[in-house]
Amino acid sequence: MSDAEPNLGQYLGKILSSISIVVLWMLINSTIGIGLNYAFFTNAPTLGNYIFYAWFLLSLALLILFLVRKWKP
Repeated sequence: MSDAEPNLGQYLGKILSSISIVVLWMLINSTIGIGLNYAFFTNAPTLGNYIFYAWFLLSLALLILFLVRKWKP
């Protein structure tokens, strides 16, 4: 039974770390996009909209890369 406990702790640590990173990423992008109104277009896209969506896609790719490397055996 004691052999399974360290592996279980590492597994739960991975889960909590992954959830924390995803929630932090969502919080940052929601604040910038919705809170600062960069996710919406008024009449036409502005430079701020382009920068926000470029940041969003780049950070999403980095988040996915991080999660894939974290969960790779």
